[in-house]
Amino acid sequence: MPRLLVVHHSPTATVRSIADAVLDGARTASDEGVEVVERHALEATIADVLAADGFILGTTANFGYISGALKHFFDTTYDATRESTARKPFSYWIHGGYDTTGAERAMTSITTGYGMRLAAPPLILVGATSAEHLEAATELGGTVAWSLTM
Repeated sequence: MPRLLVVHHSPTATVRSIADAVLDGARTASDEGVEVVERHALEATIADVLAADGFILGTTANFGYISGALKHFFDTTYDATRESTARKPFSYWIHGGYDTTGAERAMTSITTGYGMRLAAPPLILVGATSAEHLEAATELGGTVAWSLTM
């Protein structure tokens, strides 16, 4: 059974709604045997990464960078998992109040180091969350999850 690991930092109700939409979309592939595992960025472990067949990563953009929580996840898993993540499908979402440029650059750089394969274009959201944003988040979750069935 393929396993999709969703690791995110969602400290507010607004950002949590994005994570929930991603998870709802990912769970549409459960009938095809995809197991969706959700972990907060500060709780995700090396074992979680090693057991995953694909990944969705989510973060806020804080002071021009990814959240400290997601950075901690990367810092604590990279050395032990980077070889096992090579070519595995992934995507990510970023939500920022004004600007996500630095966070986008960081996500590109870090995930390149892990060797992951982009399965869907990243979702970049700025400002107030709308119904269209949540629909796009649901689609992102579904796209990555369904990529594990092929």
